[in-house]
Amino acid sequence: MAEQLNLKTVEFDSRFPNQNQTRHCWQSYVDYFRCVNSKGEEFEPCKQFYKAYHTLCPNEWLEKWDEQRESGAFPAKLDA
Repeated sequence: MAEQLNLKTVEFDSRFPNQNQTRHCWQSYVDYFRCVNSKGEEFEPCKQFYKAYHTLCPNEWLEKWDEQRESGAFPAKLDA
């Protein structure tokens, strides 16, 4: 038997009501790292942001932003 996958999309966020989800992607990425920096990676609510940005953001953007964070050149403040 084939293993059944349970796929879900990101839940509706009233801050981003339009079809273009670019801002939702960006904000979820920023919110995740702010949450992790404040509460730690195991804090369950942070995982919602992680799932959102991994669902909404193109991999190329994530790679670029990760590189920017690692080099200290990321354009948003991620401190708690």
